[in-house]
Amino acid sequence: DEDEEVTPGYVAPAKKTVEEINNLDADDEALVRYKQTLLGSGGAVNSGALEVKVLKMTFMSEGRDPIDLDLTGDLSKLKEQCITIKEGCEYKLRFQFTVGNQIVSGLRLQQNISRKGVPVSKLNLMLGSFGPREEPHEITTPDDEAPKGMIARGKYHAVCKIIDDDKTVHLGWEWTFKIEKDW
Repeated sequence: DEDEEVTPGYVAPAKKTVEEINNLDADDEALVRYKQTLLGSGGAVNSGALEVKVLKMTFMSEGRDPIDLDLTGDLSKLKEQCITIKEGCEYKLRFQFTVGNQIVSGLRLQQNISRKGVPVSKLNLMLGSFGPREEPHEITTPDDEAPKGMIARGKYHAVCKIIDDDKTVHLGWEWTFKIEKDW
């Protein structure tokens, strides 16, 4: 559910433009340096609308090469290709994305996993707030463990969204994977 509270007590900050943020506390040298670190050189900053472009998701686990899923092309193909995941393995997901024009606040991943149409897992993970810059941002999720055991083996379907505090869905996609005894 999109209205689910991600972090207890978290309140989305008031919307401000990059220019407004840069003008705040201009006499505080340490804060000015911090804002320059967060916002970079300003090459991706202008007065246009917020642009978040999710480029790829990478599945990473010990014992195998990372698997990149391109999120810039035909997303319907991701449902057709199936990734094999070894039961019980620890894995992480890494996301690469760009932010342009404005700061994106409260960016998060929502993922619902089902098997044979029955929901088995739901994830609502805060990724953070990010300033505009030309080079891509990268964020890696905490370790997770794939299900294990004979009953857990089989094909799973994941429905994902990258969403922000304003409930703007920046990208939605679906992908499939199989839990097997070995890679």
